This record gives sequence, C-alpha cells and structure tokens, in this order.
Amino acid sequence: MLRLPKRLLGRRELLDFPAFGLHGIEAKVDTGAYTSALHCADVRLEIRPGAGPLLHARLLDPDHAGFDGRPLTFQEFQLRDIRSSNGEVQERYVIRAVVRLYGEDFEAEFSLADRSDMKYPVLLGRSLLRQGRFMVDVARRNLSRRFEVKARRAR
Repeated sequence: MLRLPKRLLGRRELLDFPAFGLHGIEAKVDTGAYTSALHCADVRLEIRPGAGPLLHARLLDPDHAGFDGRPLTFQEFQLRDIRSSNGEVQERYVIRAVVRLYGEDFEAEFSLADRSDMKYPVLLGRSLLRQGRFMVDVARRNLSRRFEVKARRAR
C-alpha cells in the first residue's frame, strides 16, 4: 500500500476559497473541532414553491479585506447540530466548499457560523485535516502559503 507523505500545517494558515473569489483568508487550525467553520452573516433560507430551498449568506465582515458585499447562494446544504467551542449545541447550516492549501484543492464541509467575536474568520477542523493528510505544528504558521510562494518563484 502506497502511503502519501503528510504535509505540515501551522496553527494558523492563509487559504483560498476559489469558488467564492476569496484569497489569503486567515484560518485557525483546530484539531479539537470536527467540522470546519466559515464566518458569515445575513444567513437566510428562501423557500421556493415548486423548487428546492435556497440558502443565502454573506461571507466575512465589511471590515475584512476580502469582503465584497455580495451574498452567496447555496442549493445544497444541510442543517445540523454542531457543538461550539463552549460545549453548547447549535443548529447550523453546513455547506461543502473547496479550500486551497499547498496549491491543491480540497472539498470539505463548513458550518456557517457567526465568528465575529473570534479572531479568525475560518476554523479548520479534523475532517479536513484527515482528508488532506495533514499534521499540525503549533509552533509554526502559514506553511501552505510559504510553499506556494516558493513554488511560484521556482517556475
């Protein structure tokens, strides 16, 4: 059986959400969280007669450099119970999104949460870390972005 090498992530990483046009978004790597989380506001569900529901959300805050103000619409989503960092269970919408680390795209589930009181708009949980075969070195940060910058310079 061929084992692929594990890549190293720091406690914080800069990542991209190519489908959303978001680049260099700060994320906290959290091995204690199962599901990743993405900061959003203005979440609303639109029920369309004769068609499936649509979920609308605005990602990031107006003071964030990546904020463009446009709402995003999701046709595929789930409503799940997610345990927050303080142990409280909350109902949250969960979407699938592509995140780019080490120049590679990974599809993962992200709960849409109000992280305005948190320092980082994105939290990367264990389900994504396992999928990407990552290890975490809490003494380091932005390892993925540094790798991508070196790769661009080498081309």
